[in-house]
Amino acid sequence: MNGPLSSLKILDFSTLLPGPFASLLLADLGAEVLRVESPSRMDLVRLLPPHDGGVSASHAYLNRNKRSIALDLKRAEAVALVKQLVSEYDIVLEQFRPGVMDKLGVGYEALKAVNPRLIYVSITGYGQSGPYKDRAGHDINYLALSGIASYTGRRDSGPLPLGVQLADIAGGSLHGVVGLLAAVVQRQVTGQGQQVDVSMTDCAFSLHGMAGAGYLAAGIEPGMESQVLNGGSFYDYYRTRDGRWLSVGSLEPQFMQQFCAAIGRPELAGRGLSNDPAEQQALKREIEIEIEKRDLAEWNRLFAELDACVEPVLSLGEALAHPQLDARGLVAEVPREGAPAQRQIACPLKFSAGLSAPRHIGAALGAHTEQVLSELGCSPERIAELRASRVIA
Repeated sequence: MNGPLSSLKILDFSTLLPGPFASLLLADLGAEVLRVESPSRMDLVRLLPPHDGGVSASHAYLNRNKRSIALDLKRAEAVALVKQLVSEYDIVLEQFRPGVMDKLGVGYEALKAVNPRLIYVSITGYGQSGPYKDRAGHDINYLALSGIASYTGRRDSGPLPLGVQLADIAGGSLHGVVGLLAAVVQRQVTGQGQQVDVSMTDCAFSLHGMAGAGYLAAGIEPGMESQVLNGGSFYDYYRTRDGRWLSVGSLEPQFMQQFCAAIGRPELAGRGLSNDPAEQQALKREIEIEIEKRDLAEWNRLFAELDACVEPVLSLGEALAHPQLDARGLVAEVPREGAPAQRQIACPLKFSAGLSAPRHIGAALGAHTEQVLSELGCSPERIAELRASRVIA
């Protein structure tokens, strides 16, 4: 089982989260991913705690199944090696600000001249054009500028810093993979590659979904706790007697009837969704009173037997132990050299033909440099020369 993407060979110049998460998905699906890393400017994720066996757990996860070569791209010999590599690794993934790869001599036009079939995916905060293209940013900034943060939170406390990096992952990583694979399909038809410009802000903006459609078509500006799905209705989280939380998504009448009967207030079912914000908030207060009468464990036992779209808010540890996630095999045992396998989040996609088991955790910086250069035809003497001149590490 080689995986559905085993025909793809990718040079990954990215660091931190968006690019590496994208190439993790590709590597899990069988693509051969080679990270091109600076020997003097370490990917900061390598330093991110917590550490397991001296290795960052985040780095070990984000970079599993990938090889690593350490090249100093400020040296002409390293640029020449990259140009050799793109004859085989005909997909590039990079995450520098616009123009940086050009200055290093490995931008799209320079590498396209070597291999016209090259697909070159550039993930940036604001894209390759526009007045913000050279501006620094992080996930929280992209969510702010895209408008998502303006209606994600509570009126009395403001926007919420999300527990996951929505713009980085849903914006940069997942859209980057979609763009890359779309370009691969088109190349199969035309024989030509292209550059894919992925702006995390653009992609975050596209996630507005129903709220964005409502604004563009009807001019309705979404606000905090103003919509059915963002706290403007009874669709919400409710605190239990022991300080835990219960999620209530009983939108449809049949679910609402079960929910209201279960909390001992069947008469509330008829109040369901309405266009009256004051009525919805009043309904929420009624539900809050009932939910706070019991501990989470009691509610869990009650709703376990009902199909009412009500579930407990679990900690990460509790989620890992949940029978549904356990049955889906969402934890993988990933081999590592000289130590027991490391538990990691598994690839979430299931294929009837199966996927290969993970091969190894994220590699040490430059762990595969000699192996890769040997595959390019470099002799041991030439590799020694490159190391002596600090082109490689």
